[in-house]
Amino acid sequence: MSWGSWLTGAPADAASKPNFQPITSLPQNELFGPLTPGDLEWTCAGGFTTETQVWYTLLPDGAFASSQIIHSSVGLWYPQIQFTFKYFNPKTGQKIWKSVAVTKFVTPPPAGSGRDKNKSYDKRSSKSDQFSVLHDTLPDGSESYEISASFDQEVQIAYTYTRPAAAKGWKLGAGREGGKSVFGSNPDSPDGYVVHRFWPQAKTSGHLIIKGSLVDAAGNGMFIHAIQGMRPNLVASTWNFANFQSDALGGVAAILMQFTTTPQYGEAKPEAEQQQAAAAQTGAGRVAAALTGPERERVTVTIGSITVGGQLVAIAGSTAVKGSLLPSTSQTNVEHLNAVQDPETGYPAPQQIKYVWDAPALDPASGKGKSATQVKAELTTDLGVPYPSSATKGLIEKVDLLGEMPAVVKKLVNYAAGTKPFIYQTMNPAKLALTLPEGTAAGEAGSHTVDGVLFEEHTFISE
Repeated sequence: MSWGSWLTGAPADAASKPNFQPITSLPQNELFGPLTPGDLEWTCAGGFTTETQVWYTLLPDGAFASSQIIHSSVGLWYPQIQFTFKYFNPKTGQKIWKSVAVTKFVTPPPAGSGRDKNKSYDKRSSKSDQFSVLHDTLPDGSESYEISASFDQEVQIAYTYTRPAAAKGWKLGAGREGGKSVFGSNPDSPDGYVVHRFWPQAKTSGHLIIKGSLVDAAGNGMFIHAIQGMRPNLVASTWNFANFQSDALGGVAAILMQFTTTPQYGEAKPEAEQQQAAAAQTGAGRVAAALTGPERERVTVTIGSITVGGQLVAIAGSTAVKGSLLPSTSQTNVEHLNAVQDPETGYPAPQQIKYVWDAPALDPASGKGKSATQVKAELTTDLGVPYPSSATKGLIEKVDLLGEMPAVVKKLVNYAAGTKPFIYQTMNPAKLALTLPEGTAAGEAGSHTVDGVLFEEHTFISE
């Protein structure tokens, strides 16, 4: 029996097996999963589950806006639900942040909740005292979300996200389990899971009222439905998110989402390393190991897509263990460069971030990736020093994540993790180096330099 299994009471072979199954383990030509109506429905699951829907938009005047619903279940407590809105205009420096506790949340909302009093809705729509989010499928195959809310006298919003039919939504992998990575050694009884589903490109319309001024909401948007089926501090130690949008080439969107597991989940370390680590543990460390099991090699999951000319042309996915990409995967990755310690947050913040997309071009007929024809893209954003904040290029905010969580969730996460997680949010002009192969459904084959705007988040949950 190994040290790790002695401490945890688990069989010796459990410590020698991976306890995380990333969705990126799929073959490269099977990464695209079409979204079904059920994929975007609210699950409102119990246990310890955080479910979010977030809509981002980049406006023509350079401003940024986002709306988010956060549904948090904490054991036997009644779910806590928040609705948030953020607006930032880098030209004027105006920054608006609103967050309200939601009451009388329902999904689906009652029939007639929208302008059409005869229309009924499914669980892709929701409504509360504070907001209304109504989903619609249009005759041409496009879909829309109509979002309206009145926070106070300062902020009212009424805008619509429309996904063109050709700009397909996606998840990684087809079927009911598409988009899901699973934590735990037994997939039939997992410790938890994480799910992501995307609209990579949408057109926004409508208006925002910001402190008495009418803001035209016409712009380039994207949408994410995400579920974390376990405590946030156990899902990941770090996150990265990139949303690049451009009007060039008929509309280009490049999306990346990445997370790295905590030491509790991942690939098994060699037994000699397990024994060495266990022997070096103090009393507190042994208690922690008894609760979580032997320390693992962290796994990094990166997923993304490229849309060109308003059409989805590639889905990217990669898996890395201990920072090294697996041979069976692609070169898709996010890399922090020239990191320096930020005294404000305590984390090593990057001064540049490099994003790489490497994915087989999608066959429009089959939805399969064509492994012989790769779509490639690369982008590096220069952020400068993280401290002082005034010196960071395009910084929207350093978000104290615990400060945005519902009170009950905050207490449990802070107690369990003993950390102070932060999200860095930035938005800057960017150039995407894009290479399209012959036969791509949209866009001219060859190399392109695409000017656009990058909104990104890099998040630190724990060391």
